[in-house]
Amino acid sequence: MKVLSAEDVRRAVPMSTAIDAVRDAFRELAAGNFVLPPRQIFGDGTVLVMSAYHSPTGTAVVKKIGIALDQVPAIRATVIWTGAGEQLVADGSSITTLRTGAVVGVATDLLASADASRLTLIGTGAQAPDQVRAVLAVRRIAAVTVTGRSADRAATLSRELAHEFPDVKFTPSTSIDEAIADADVVCCATSSATPLFTADALPARVHVNAIGAFRPTMRELPRDLLTTATTVLVDQREAALEESGEIVDAITSGELETADLVELGPALSAPPPATGRTVFKSVGIGPQDWAIAAALARA
Repeated sequence: MKVLSAEDVRRAVPMSTAIDAVRDAFRELAAGNFVLPPRQIFGDGTVLVMSAYHSPTGTAVVKKIGIALDQVPAIRATVIWTGAGEQLVADGSSITTLRTGAVVGVATDLLASADASRLTLIGTGAQAPDQVRAVLAVRRIAAVTVTGRSADRAATLSRELAHEFPDVKFTPSTSIDEAIADADVVCCATSSATPLFTADALPARVHVNAIGAFRPTMRELPRDLLTTATTVLVDQREAALEESGEIVDAITSGELETADLVELGPALSAPPPATGRTVFKSVGIGPQDWAIAAALARA
């Protein structure tokens, strides 16, 4: 049995590899090759259990997540991957941030302008760095603006990322509206219960990723963005309808239809419109964890 630490995960699976693995997993999902039970939620969302079984290989992944938004880190998780005669146990927090970044990389590659050069990151928590790494892996980003509730944390994260990506200009900001005004790509990675901005604050052509809100009571995106976007992409329609506060709100209001939601897996074979304002809303599903764990098992 392999037991892997967070450092082991990072060494074995760089972001470019993670993006390719997650993209392939969503193609497999679209082909019907996963058995995907509903996520189990305990303690008002403080404990989650996710699983996925890949029929062609007979391999499975189970992840247990503990969430405490008032602590650092907010997410603590363990992943177990099982194959024929082998088992892997790995740090699930690093896998979660890596696979969440990777799916944003897949969606950004699908929907963002090919010449996108300006990224705005909203949020400075544990998920934030992998959001930047993923977008930089699929687009030639020249400038990144980092904004969040804490100016000090935005400045610290900007310095850390600038050290990792010396050819990219990183600028901390305390104004979300100013930070997104000329962005080509926006990544939202917060635990906000209310929308972070209005659609009017965005450029006419922009791609927005939102990964922070994972409960029906949470919202990062404004309703008017979802109802006016050219494409609203989700990792899985069923999961989004159950867990995404933004999606639930827009559909309950009658301003967005379930049929308006485009699933990522099928979209890889039949790309949706990538003009105007596009949105990717992710709540995370088991095949993403399976993809990273399978890559670890091969390493």
